[in-house]
This record gives sequence, C-alpha cells and structure tokens, in this order.
Amino acid sequence: MTLTNLTLTGQHVRLEPLTLAHADALAAASAGDPELYLWSPVPRTPSDAEKYIETALAMRDAATGVPFAVVRLADRMVIGSTRFFNIERWPWPAGHAEHNRPTPDAVEIGYTWYSPTAIRTAVNTECKLLLLTHAFEGWKVHRVCLHTDIRNQRSRSAMERLGCKFEGILRAHRMAADLIPRDSARYSITASEWPEVKTRLTERLTRS
Repeated sequence: MTLTNLTLTGQHVRLEPLTLAHADALAAASAGDPELYLWSPVPRTPSDAEKYIETALAMRDAATGVPFAVVRLADRMVIGSTRFFNIERWPWPAGHAEHNRPTPDAVEIGYTWYSPTAIRTAVNTECKLLLLTHAFEGWKVHRVCLHTDIRNQRSRSAMERLGCKFEGILRAHRMAADLIPRDSARYSITASEWPEVKTRLTERLTRS
C-alpha cells in the first residue's frame, strides 16, 4: 500500500504529499479571517507550520496517515491541507478472501482546512471527490469516516451536503482547537453508498 508519494489531481486542485517545504506556504494560506479556524488546529506561523507538518509526517511514517498540501492549479498556490488518517486494517482470518489484503479496510478524512480564498469555491467538493475516489476505488475501503467539533455547524453542513450519514455524537472524543475535551459529530460513507455520493459530488462540481 502506497502511503508516500501519493498525488491526486483534479481540474481545480492537486493534492500533493505534504513536506516541510510547504511550511511557509501553509502559514501564508492560513492568514486572514480567524473566524474560519475557530474549530480547527491551523498553523498560523512558519514555526507552527513546521511542527504541524512534522506531526503529520510522523503519522505517515507510522503508516497511520497520508497528509497532503492542497494546491490550486490556476495559480499554483498552496491553499490548505487535508489528510487520510486513522487507517484501519482489520484482522481477517486465514482463508478469508480479505486476509492479508494490502490496502486499508477503513479510513478517516480530516485535518482539512482551506485559505479564505478557497471558501465557497469548487475546492472542497473536488478535494473530497479525489480523496473518496481513491479510498473507495483505489484502496477499496469499506467505510470512510469524518468527524467535526459538534459546535462547527459550517463543517457539519458541508459533510451533509456531500452525502455523509450522521451517526451520532462522540462525547469528549478529542482535544478541541480551544484546548477542551471536544464532543465530535461523527459522519460516514460506506462502500455501498459511494456510487450515489460520487454522482452527487460530480454533479456539484459540474455546476461549480
């Protein structure tokens, strides 16, 4: 399974492997409206960006994450970041058709944020289409999960527009951006639901 050097390219954006060379560009991308980042741990300085990237690369090296820089193709600007993480490999027994499969069984998409210039554009729709297509059609996962702070109504609405199914609230699930125990809204898409979600995303992208 390839967790490094994975690049996903669409019509509007390219998701390229996140490296320390992206630190200054990530810090620049997060400049602007602080209201966008109330619920997400977003690096605001080059030093913070280096630490953010180092944490992401440690996740990659442990084979539990695949972090990306989001690059807008029109001007080649880094406009945010996203990643696969919580990569699950299930213990299928010997003799089962899924035993020793080389790809994940399930994965989460998260750590997603964009610069103010990317909000209300085709960027998020295409990023999710690229990531979900790779997860369901490349890795052939059974489920993709997404979580967000229960207070983040903008993110919850975006997940629902994508066609994600709300599963419930995980209490004190993670540390929040404001450093309190965070209740998370959990959403997911299963492999059987993917064709309908893909059609919805493709149609939305066509209208963008």
